[in-house]
Amino acid sequence: MNEEYDVIVLGTGLTECILSGIMSVNGKKVLHMDRNPYYGGESASITPLEDLYKRFKIPGAPPASMGRGRDWNVDLIPKFLMANGQLVKMLLFTEVTRYLDFKVTEGSFVYKGGKIYKVPSTEAEALASSLMGLFEKRRFRKFLVYVANFDENDPRTFEGIDPKKTSMREVYKKFDLGQDVIDFTGHALALYRTDDYLDQPCCETINRIKLYSESLARYGKSPYLYPLYGLGELPQGFARLSAIYGGTYMLNKPIEEIIMQNGKVIGVKSEGEIARCKQLICDPSYVKDRVEKVGQVIRVICILSHPIKNTNDANSCQIIIPQNQVNRKSDIYVCMISSAHNVAAQGKYIAIASTTVETKEPEKEIRPALELLEPIEQKFVSISDLLVPKDLGTESQIFISRTYDATTHFETTCDDIKDIYKRMMGSEFD
Repeated sequence: MNEEYDVIVLGTGLTECILSGIMSVNGKKVLHMDRNPYYGGESASITPLEDLYKRFKIPGAPPASMGRGRDWNVDLIPKFLMANGQLVKMLLFTEVTRYLDFKVTEGSFVYKGGKIYKVPSTEAEALASSLMGLFEKRRFRKFLVYVANFDENDPRTFEGIDPKKTSMREVYKKFDLGQDVIDFTGHALALYRTDDYLDQPCCETINRIKLYSESLARYGKSPYLYPLYGLGELPQGFARLSAIYGGTYMLNKPIEEIIMQNGKVIGVKSEGEIARCKQLICDPSYVKDRVEKVGQVIRVICILSHPIKNTNDANSCQIIIPQNQVNRKSDIYVCMISSAHNVAAQGKYIAIASTTVETKEPEKEIRPALELLEPIEQKFVSISDLLVPKDLGTESQIFISRTYDATTHFETTCDDIKDIYKRMMGSEFD
């Protein structure tokens, strides 16, 4: 370990593993350490089930009805991959796909007036959907056709809208879309967590809806993919990539000190030895004095013995509860997967509800989601701080990832990865 490295990475969360994989491919000499005995950090999949009970301090062993503990791989952070999104592109580009198998999620649902409805994913579904009335459907269809043809580099597709100036609110008005349709378009298709986007220029929203429909077009059932054996497979895939290109991995390594000289990182001390480096990447837990708290996320992992009601017995799905429907500022999400993904014992389902905390009673805030899941066999509640770096790391050369947010996909994580890459390398991640 007493060597000189280009980059040292602390923590094996997805962000850190993707960056260490990419740095290794770029010919950098990388040392990657984690204080935990397992991969994944905050974004690990926990197995066997006994370990999940211990982690959440639930007394006793899991009941026999839960099947074999080894059959479980429970994600701590629920997310799906957009089929046409940035993470899938990174997986294909780095060929990490050869270590993973994916399944398409069976459907996406949206909550309206206490019930859940399938998010229409094709024109035929949109016309048959009970989410909107007949005339509304025609207007919505017109809007979708506009979005599909829209190209920000071709003014002929704008139809009087200026993508850099016209707000999304005005675009909805132009197509005369009602509040319910606006809710599910903004939250279930463009996947915004709040309504702040309405007064921003419309270009990003239109591109987000395009990403949704292009992702959907790839596999048909829904735009989301999920890896067999859980999300913990993703960081491990990138770790293998790094190892192939000469990266060194060490788990179970306590980090004693990050060594600085004239305000710049020069090495890391672990078990009395010092590894030197030019740059350091780490998650917030390794540098508590360099990050600040910007909010909290509550996540509730629920084990069920039945599919979720009104989802056509789907073995996997996502449910979005738009904030307007439950008088909140941010959406509530549910991700559900099952034994079909090799993450639970036969006949069992794992549903994880999550949202951004807004009050002093987070468990009360998430109740609308839990009501959709009843009866729940066992639940595991966690409340995590959202931490962000206090500075860009340009001077110290310490580059800190952001905590995983409440969104149910990896687009924001990929933005963070590209941002850190650019700050470290001085060029765009391509």
